[in-house]
Amino acid sequence: MEFPFDVDALLPERITVLDQHLRPPARRPGTTTPARIDLQQQIMTIVDELGKASAKAQHLPAPITSALRMQSNRHVMYVLKDTSARSAGKGAIIGFLKVGYKKLFVLDDREAHNEVEPLCILDFYIHESLQRHGHGLELFQHMLQKERVEPHQLAIDRPSQKLLKFLNKHYSLETTVPQVNNFVIFEGFFAHQHPPVRKLPPKRTEGDIKPYSSSDREFLKVAVEPPWPLNRAPRRTTPPAHPPPRSSSLGNSPERGPLRPFVPEQELLRSLRLCPPHPTARLLLATDPGGSPAQRRRTSSLPRSDESRY
Repeated sequence: MEFPFDVDALLPERITVLDQHLRPPARRPGTTTPARIDLQQQIMTIVDELGKASAKAQHLPAPITSALRMQSNRHVMYVLKDTSARSAGKGAIIGFLKVGYKKLFVLDDREAHNEVEPLCILDFYIHESLQRHGHGLELFQHMLQKERVEPHQLAIDRPSQKLLKFLNKHYSLETTVPQVNNFVIFEGFFAHQHPPVRKLPPKRTEGDIKPYSSSDREFLKVAVEPPWPLNRAPRRTTPPAHPPPRSSSLGNSPERGPLRPFVPEQELLRSLRLCPPHPTARLLLATDPGGSPAQRRRTSSLPRSDESRY
């Protein structure tokens, strides 16, 4: 792939590694240095055009590789340059390989779920005019050495038939482990890995399910108390040996006695009649000459006609 700017000067190495920052690599001594923002813009243009060409070759509805995706993910892109191409002295790009680590849930041979984070092949493209010339193998092998991984330890995201044939021809990767996602792993993926396994808790049987928790419900044990003052115990004739302590807070509510069975109405009225008067009431009766008990009895015994004269 050719570009309107000098690719040979922009990418000095045959294989250039680009990360999410998309920074231009170190330049050769003696070469002119244009504005750095222009260099980064040229690299973004290369990434976008390579992503479009790869999507077209794989018949994808949209590119899965772009400068924006590279900047928002921690992916690594290996770009292969054609050093022999000297069209107008600007060079050309042969292809690229994009990899990155991803957290996946994969099934092993026993169909057990395993949570792993392997290095994944996310996109791989060689220009149609330069395929079957060993460029793909050169790029793939450089990536394996740089990342220090074995081919069977890789997970491939939606590989094409060409990529599967490529892996089978050069790395003898043929038998795959069936998965429920779009990633493909090969036999031997778990041979040298010890991925963390997330096990779900066993399901509880129907017999173990209870309508309430095993803890005691205290409110179920409390006896139903009748409304005050029906819950007060009969007055004692002698004071208790140890009277209950009084609360020191202001605005004390009336003290409630121990619970007792429901008091009948006749017994309640009888207890009210036998209840002695309050000390304040005694004082008022003592100071009011007309309010003595004897006077009240004489007044209440008068007939109705005599009462009207007073």
